[in-house]
Amino acid sequence: MTSSITRAGSGPAVTVRRATARDARRLTRLVRASRAYEAPYTAMVADYRVGPDYIEAHRVFVAAARADDRVLGFYSLIVAPPELDLMFVADDAQGLGIGRLLVSHMRDEARAADLDHVRVVSHPPAEGFYRSVGALRTGTALARPPAVAWDRPELVFPITPEI
Repeated sequence: MTSSITRAGSGPAVTVRRATARDARRLTRLVRASRAYEAPYTAMVADYRVGPDYIEAHRVFVAAARADDRVLGFYSLIVAPPELDLMFVADDAQGLGIGRLLVSHMRDEARAADLDHVRVVSHPPAEGFYRSVGALRTGTALARPPAVAWDRPELVFPITPEI
């Protein structure tokens, strides 16, 4: 499934496409460079790697500028159990509707996979965004030091069947 948006005057024309192994390094750089993971969250992504094996094993989708295929964001949907495992938008692409486009695409993918919900364990500063696009707070995922040293909001996207 491919989706696209064009926002006149406010950003690039964007296509959402399935990630390929060739995208692995760009996705890894996007994760590691994210300002959302500056102190105290830096340790969580410092050595993080989105490898070709991960891309092959999961439903990973990239939002890319149509003009030059620049990666503006990506997400990873795990089907069993249903979870939005990763979602990142490039710092310079935030505010252009890329995150909303990715969430909409993720919901379409979840619907196509006959899922009725998708769980998200959110980076604490991202909770407001997820709630603004329809996720509901369900609880708190407790810290798991040393990998994750802080509690995180747990949310769910209800997936309604297409009528």
